[in-house]
Amino acid sequence: MSLIKEDLQDLLLKFCEPESGLLQRIDRETHLRVLMPRMLSGHYQGRVLSMLSKLITPARILEIGTFTGYATLCLAEGLAKNGMLYTLDINVELEDRVRGYFAESAYDEQIKYILGDATQTVNDLDEVFDLVFIDADKKNNGTYYDLIFDRVSPGGLIIVDNVLWSGKILTNQQDKDTRNISTFNDKVAADNRVEKLILPVRDGLFIIRKK
Repeated sequence: MSLIKEDLQDLLLKFCEPESGLLQRIDRETHLRVLMPRMLSGHYQGRVLSMLSKLITPARILEIGTFTGYATLCLAEGLAKNGMLYTLDINVELEDRVRGYFAESAYDEQIKYILGDATQTVNDLDEVFDLVFIDADKKNNGTYYDLIFDRVSPGGLIIVDNVLWSGKILTNQQDKDTRNISTFNDKVAADNRVEKLILPVRDGLFIIRKK
């Protein structure tokens, strides 16, 4: 999924912070035991998420799409002292694994792991968020964006993953998934309520700052 050549990726990893032992194990076990392990953020993207979180020290984080919890724990590294991270996912089969990883981390008491359809469960959260990470079913990127926008604090960040879709958004003949992502990207580009840029990190991170 990375658009960066392997030798350059190795160089980038040389100059970023190392993973914790727990993150290394989540990565390894996800690749060994979980379907579609490419969905995991991985070392470099994880450090990008951690850095962005630490730069704003959010009191409240929302993650839509937990998978095996790798990105969750990276985002949690920047939480304010009494901060809280809400992470929403629909895959109940991964629940025991994910809760086990969270329990081993330093952030277990600051993470609320909520299972169910995120288009519904997000409405149960009475919070204002400083950072939102959207990394779930891509067809609903626009839906999630609209659902959470009014609950993002001014100056807060919305980060959306996979917006370059392995470079497929450059093709003229786009399949349905690619068209969905292109439509979402165009929606954000036209939104004058935000400042935005895409970072070519792994499969593309849209960094969106609410004015």
